[in-house]
Amino acid sequence: MRFRYSFQKIVDLKTNEKTQAEWILSDAIVKLKEEESKLHELEHAKTEMQQELHDVAGQRTTVSNLLLLQSFVEQIDQRIQAQHKDLQSAQSDVQIKQNDLTGKMLEEKVWTKAKERAFQRFSAQMLKKEQDNLDEMATNRFRRLS
Repeated sequence: MRFRYSFQKIVDLKTNEKTQAEWILSDAIVKLKEEESKLHELEHAKTEMQQELHDVAGQRTTVSNLLLLQSFVEQIDQRIQAQHKDLQSAQSDVQIKQNDLTGKMLEEKVWTKAKERAFQRFSAQMLKKEQDNLDEMATNRFRRLS
């Protein structure tokens, strides 16, 4: 007789939900890395623009050119502030996805343990039946011989 777990579809569902949660978390982590990369690029651009402003300020240049470069730096600062907000949003999204995955993993573990316990009960019953059959055969053989 073969073991058949009556709640196997639920176990499969919980496994699939966990797998999906892993994929979703992976996507959120990729998004977080992209946001971090964008922030680093903006900070690098700001540094370059400030260096250019410093270099130009040491030379003969017009005030309008200095103001233009300064406005570029300020614009990059605004973009950096917006990028910080995007980065925080991505970080909180990753945290939410991690919590969701943890919950899914726990649910899967509960159902898997229930299946294992059911299999252990099934195995114990099968061993008991087999032992009962062997005992009956031994009893019948003893009766025939006596």
